[in-house]
Amino acid sequence: MRALVISGGGSKGAFAGGVAQFLIQEAGNKYELFVGTSTGSLLISHLALGKLDKIKDIYSNVDQKTIFNNCPFVITKKYGVDEISINHWNVAKNLIRGKKTFGESENLRKHIRQSLTVAEFEELKKGPNDVVVTVSNLSLNQVEYKSINDCTYDEYCDWIWISSNYTPFMSLVRKNGCEYADGGLGSIVPIEEAIRRGATDIDVVVLHTEVNYMNRMPSRNPFELLTTMLSFILDRIENQNIRIGKLVANQKNAIINLYYTPTILTTNSLIFNKEKMTRWWKRGYLYAKNKNEETNPIEPNELE
Repeated sequence: MRALVISGGGSKGAFAGGVAQFLIQEAGNKYELFVGTSTGSLLISHLALGKLDKIKDIYSNVDQKTIFNNCPFVITKKYGVDEISINHWNVAKNLIRGKKTFGESENLRKHIRQSLTVAEFEELKKGPNDVVVTVSNLSLNQVEYKSINDCTYDEYCDWIWISSNYTPFMSLVRKNGCEYADGGLGSIVPIEEAIRRGATDIDVVVLHTEVNYMNRMPSRNPFELLTTMLSFILDRIENQNIRIGKLVANQKNAIINLYYTPTILTTNSLIFNKEKMTRWWKRGYLYAKNKNEETNPIEPNELE
């Protein structure tokens, strides 16, 4: 069984979309299993349906308003670089309302339902492919994997949304008596789950560089400190997921093909910039092409 696994990574999901487009359209890979975490969960349904142009259009037009109905930060440009700072008024409003997070992402929930129709859901559910979304159950302290085959349309859309909710900046969701959050908090690169479900040949898109090239600047406020701490924790989880995935693959005689981002795309994946995401999609496509066609390598400047 061949599987496509896409890690979490916020706005960097556009790069994963480009990689997947090449693997499906040009390399002709036929996947029977799709497993995604966070931004990966937003991609996999349309990839499984073969609707690459549709998901590319979605990722090329998303912005902050598409995600947040109450955005907890402000984006400013300083010396040509995007910087974020806390939006005190929006955060205060959320706390006054009794919310448990700094921001709310109900707009993303609506966008998911608009992007994936009931007809598409039924087509996917009746098809031969399995599509699996990763979520973190904070109440039971465990990672859960939600297959489309076990869900109704409403449930499946909610699981995709939950998988993408990067708490405490996005919504914390109570469902089935438990509190759920971003799947990346437990399994940001779910290789092991793909193997457990029978995959023997796995293409994995990791939305991070293989080698750490970054030396973070000092935090200027508690908000930046929190994002830096979470990024550090998620990096450790990612490394652990990949190591465990390789170990299990070796035990099960499975093949793993890893596609890392060749450069640092952004230091804050909560910033959704249409122009950059469009460019990242193209870079992902060209990077996968370069990796798969060694006889005709792409020059580095073509990735710009």
